[in-house]
Amino acid sequence: MASNRIQIIDAGSGKAWKTFVHFPYRFYRDNPNWVPPLLMDQKVLLNPAKHPFYQHAEVRFFLALRDGKPAGRVAAILDHKHNEVHAEKTGFFGFFECIDDRSVSGALFDSGRAWLKERGMNRFRGPVNPSQNEDCGLLLNDFDSPPVIMMTYNPPYYKDLIEAYGFQKAMDLYAYFLDGRKGMPEKLVHVVEALQKRSRVVIRPVDLKNYDEECKKIWTVYNMAWQKNWGFVPMTEAEFAHLAKNLRQAVVPELALVAEVGIQPIGFSLALPDMNQALIKLNGRLFPFGLLKLLWHTKVRNCVNQVRIITMGVIEEYRNRGIDAAFYYHTWKNGNRLGYDQGEMSWILENNTMMNRSAEMLGGRIYRTYRMFEMNV
Repeated sequence: MASNRIQIIDAGSGKAWKTFVHFPYRFYRDNPNWVPPLLMDQKVLLNPAKHPFYQHAEVRFFLALRDGKPAGRVAAILDHKHNEVHAEKTGFFGFFECIDDRSVSGALFDSGRAWLKERGMNRFRGPVNPSQNEDCGLLLNDFDSPPVIMMTYNPPYYKDLIEAYGFQKAMDLYAYFLDGRKGMPEKLVHVVEALQKRSRVVIRPVDLKNYDEECKKIWTVYNMAWQKNWGFVPMTEAEFAHLAKNLRQAVVPELALVAEVGIQPIGFSLALPDMNQALIKLNGRLFPFGLLKLLWHTKVRNCVNQVRIITMGVIEEYRNRGIDAAFYYHTWKNGNRLGYDQGEMSWILENNTMMNRSAEMLGGRIYRTYRMFEMNV
């Protein structure tokens, strides 16, 4: 497909795929707030033969050329598991990057939309990279500071490009800022004290010596606890194992907590140190000198002073008992002791009343909003 100076090509293999993968590293080269993901991880994430997500999904990569030079990219994604779980015919777009040119973005979206329409989809939603279990959502504000670990970043004009094509808001995702230098809310302390007196629930750190077995337990809790959330698709065991393996080096046991009754896990909470504070120095490469830089910025310079509370869930029959408060209490207490004095709680669906109330109870304030868009195919 070509329109005057614009050409859209299939970027599923060869040189075009390599250009697709490397495009953001050139595109954001002069932006001090973009955190380059590790290139070796991106090569796996964008390879259907290597990443377990594609065992239940199809993908088509499109690269836009303007005057023969790379000008944008997008992936059209058909997640069969999503449509099975939600009884929908929804296709997705992801990995979207583009120069500020509506003709380029329009040509990219046209290509993805047509590919999904051929496969019987009637709804087009995104961005997801490549699903809501990975990075997702478009940043709407606070463009002058880097994102925290596993959160997205984009230029302000992306919203205009997406809305100009016809996409409308589907759902907003909130990120709350938490100031750990302030005292822990008294209400939180009282709730946890009462829980400890009357409950058989035990909150413990993840056992890194038995990490694989722990992850299998957590995988079951994760899929049970989040199953009613908007857009949620249960992770396969292979997907969860892949994610757990990638996060292994970042996990701090005192911030990765399991709730148990007897030997039954009934809840899980994960906060990770914001490794983006170190990764922003690496330009996406650990080798040949990136690993030394990472060690320098995380160990010697101690530049990582914040955490992201990524996920917290309790299976339905144990909710409304204060277990969530216990997770927050121990995360706050342990984080302060380890030297983390601020954090982000993200992302939280705008319609998740209980989680938003919890964030506000902790003294959090919404400082970043991410949006999911959709339109009819």
